[in-house]
Amino acid sequence: MFEQKEIQKLDDYFLPLSRRPGGGCTFFYRISGYSSRIEEFTVSYFQAAVKKGAAVEGRIPNPTEQNLSYYEEIMGNRAGSDVPSITSDLKKWLPRMADLPRNSVASALADVLEQMKRKGKNENMLRNAYIKYMCWLYYRFEQVANRLGQEEVPKILYEGSVNAHELNFLSVLSKAGCDIVLLQYQGDGAYQRLDPSSQLSRPLDMPGLSSFPQGFSLKSLRESLEQKKRDAALYAGSTGGAAPQRMTLTNVWISGKGLEDVLCPADQRGERKDVFCNCFLRISGVWDRMTYLNDLYKFQSDMKQAGRRMVVSEGGVPKPSVAEIGAVQRGNYDKADRMIADLTKNIIFPENMELQKIMRSAFVTFMLEEEKQEDMNLSRLTNRAVYLLCWIRRYQGDLFRGWKKGDISCFLCLGGCRDQHEAAFLRYLTGLPADVLILVPDRSRPCCLQDAILYEISYDDSLKVDHFPGEDSQLRMSTVAYQAERELDTILYQDSGMYRDHQYQKAVSVTLQSTYEEIGILWDEEVKYRPNFRAAEDRVDVPVIFAKVSGVKEGQVQKYWADIRKLVTPNSFVISRAPFLRPEDRNPVKAHVSDFFRNGKIQKAKLKSHSCYRYGFLREEVQEHILEKLQMLIDRRLIRGTFENGTEYTIVAVVLNLEKDILRLIQGFDFTKKNPKLIYINTAESVISLEDTILAAFLNLIGFDVVFFVPTGYQCVEKYFSTGIMEEHLIGDYVYDLTVPDFSRMSPDGHLSWMDRIFNRRQ
Repeated sequence: MFEQKEIQKLDDYFLPLSRRPGGGCTFFYRISGYSSRIEEFTVSYFQAAVKKGAAVEGRIPNPTEQNLSYYEEIMGNRAGSDVPSITSDLKKWLPRMADLPRNSVASALADVLEQMKRKGKNENMLRNAYIKYMCWLYYRFEQVANRLGQEEVPKILYEGSVNAHELNFLSVLSKAGCDIVLLQYQGDGAYQRLDPSSQLSRPLDMPGLSSFPQGFSLKSLRESLEQKKRDAALYAGSTGGAAPQRMTLTNVWISGKGLEDVLCPADQRGERKDVFCNCFLRISGVWDRMTYLNDLYKFQSDMKQAGRRMVVSEGGVPKPSVAEIGAVQRGNYDKADRMIADLTKNIIFPENMELQKIMRSAFVTFMLEEEKQEDMNLSRLTNRAVYLLCWIRRYQGDLFRGWKKGDISCFLCLGGCRDQHEAAFLRYLTGLPADVLILVPDRSRPCCLQDAILYEISYDDSLKVDHFPGEDSQLRMSTVAYQAERELDTILYQDSGMYRDHQYQKAVSVTLQSTYEEIGILWDEEVKYRPNFRAAEDRVDVPVIFAKVSGVKEGQVQKYWADIRKLVTPNSFVISRAPFLRPEDRNPVKAHVSDFFRNGKIQKAKLKSHSCYRYGFLREEVQEHILEKLQMLIDRRLIRGTFENGTEYTIVAVVLNLEKDILRLIQGFDFTKKNPKLIYINTAESVISLEDTILAAFLNLIGFDVVFFVPTGYQCVEKYFSTGIMEEHLIGDYVYDLTVPDFSRMSPDGHLSWMDRIFNRRQ
């Protein structure tokens, strides 16, 4: 039998038999803690066990009924107890086993059975154990048994907590000439209950061990090794070679001086000549508002003078066009590695085959890293690959035309990345002989890119820069007075309760619940002074009134009209007849509405390019506000019949054909000041039209105050609303057959003109 010895270092496990202490021994250790060195050793040992030995993931399965029946058929009911009888049994049971390993196993098994007998095991227990061990040798460990005693010692890697039978069996193999490692993720407590004095194996005692990380297992190791094999095959098929080492050394050489680092010549970036030393840098804010643009212009001139290629992308990286995406040759894929291998063929740079290989290798490496992201699936990964390939094809000529080894180009992204596709492209470029410089001068528009190797430089000052200063562009330089005005503007209008004209471009209406008396109080007040007003980030919550006033207070008709006249402000739109809009009214949008609204969404691009679109003269943010609230009106289904009988198309037609006076009120609406109004008076028995209901609901969402005056109290407003979104105030007696006066002939305080008083017309 072989004697167990103590190792001096983990690599002793891989010594050949003849170079081990005493001219030959075995090692049997249990590992209950983790470190990077333990993981490295486990990977190597696992590979050796798979190659010439066995890796046990979980328990060693008990012999099946078929296994036991076959044993009984060959061996009968016998069970050896000493070396000669066990040797005889092994010769019959495992006829291919050589004499040396057979004798070793027989001696070791006899020794273990004797120890079990001393511990009080009866003959029946010994017989059952013997048959179990023989079946394990035949069905699970014959490869190990046949290699016992060879110069390359066979290895067993066991994962988990062994039971008594498994420990005895592993002890047999250890004494017969096999190395064994137990991986105990739950610690050594369970083992010590079986072998308190550690007679059968030794605990591995190393400094710096910690608990095993979550998910560590032989299964994960096996999958990792298999993935490495697939990756190697992928590199070989895609680039014509094995998986390369990283071709770039990023940021380790830089001094942190920003543009100066980018300008540093390639031959002064470090002593290593086997890699490309590039930088991956983001500068947020500006170092000096007065000199920033001049410094960028000088930087570009210096790059050109140095003969270095530079690509400037403004406002992020423009999305690939339909033509660019269509030019990427691709198929249908069921696995990521097949997709990567196939798409890599799209990277073609015949001008320099060495650079083409670098570009392909970097693409494969990057896509394999992207595949490991938690939220990544095959479809999303394929889309990312297509985007990268479009951008590679778009920029490779400008970046690398005439490239020779040692050249470092530069990709400059002004404005930062707007989404993860753009961020992925810039991260991919760091694997090529190119510097990646991201400039974010406007700190209010942050860049979404995150990467561990990205070098960050940040300045407090901010400057809006839409275009990179170049020779073919008009330079716009700020004066000291202009910058001072911008600073004062920031101080005055940021978190101060004061707002500059049209400071905000987005608004959300918040309908107030109020009393009738509060309508008059709040009506002509700036919305910033109303309850529930809020301005945060780039949006304003605008408190608005949306109500129906029924009846005439105390039956006093003249005072009723006077009160309404007080509400007619310069930014009010008054409707004094019902209905105001009719289905038969001319509306040029109706014929095309099915083109503008599809799959529940407004087709903005198609709408804005159509000849019947009437809002193109409005400011862009006003157009967006209108279309956003139109979509919201449909999505909320505020109008009865939406998505049921085609009402959504009527909504689109009405909102896209508003009167010029209403459009002017919307155009002039400053979300922090006085909001526009809609006053709708219905004195007859008429029910307002569906089109009028749509108009009122839309203007409410836009930010108008909307009030219906119905002296008759009839239900003329509510018919087409799907919910009770409007508050009703019952203020007095119902009065009928009233005629709406001409409010332009009434004084602002509500008194009638002298002509009305003379003729005493019933109002």
